[in-house]
Amino acid sequence: MLDPAIEPSVERANITGMHAVNIHEAKFTYDGTEPGGFLSGEAYGLREAGGSELNVRLYEARAGQALCPYHYEYEEEWLLVTEGAPTLRDPDGEHQLKAGDLVCFGPGPPGAHQVINRTEQPARVMMWSSAREPVVAVYPDSDKIGVYVPNEHDSGMVRRRDASVDYWDGESGPR
Repeated sequence: MLDPAIEPSVERANITGMHAVNIHEAKFTYDGTEPGGFLSGEAYGLREAGGSELNVRLYEARAGQALCPYHYEYEEEWLLVTEGAPTLRDPDGEHQLKAGDLVCFGPGPPGAHQVINRTEQPARVMMWSSAREPVVAVYPDSDKIGVYVPNEHDSGMVRRRDASVDYWDGESGPR
């Protein structure tokens, strides 16, 4: 039996203001802006659980679709397969995953990854990291860099690496 001092209880949850969200009852939103091959949904209701220290997301990829392009970030990122059997592409190749598999992607190029659903059934994965916005993502296949910020008026920038300029380009000194 658990120590009563640390045993979880409904009363304690209500006192501390915790909220439970059931990931198996999640509703997924597909925004429709993705091109073919990247049709995936996100369960925005997951945010109702609260929290501000981790970026936690639940995604669903339909048959034949990928969650996003092959990429890496500069924060450690985790993946837990909650349903289905997605394929993980990483720097070592492709690996079949199954429900319950947990994967950690390190920061930088060694942590590059893409989740693809090559099965006929939906695949769902929960991903989390300590990433806070702005977030920088690098897309090696398309030679792009993305910077994503929390401001809706400056929603993010995705540029090809070959568009780089010198740090001082366009700067003219104090005004």
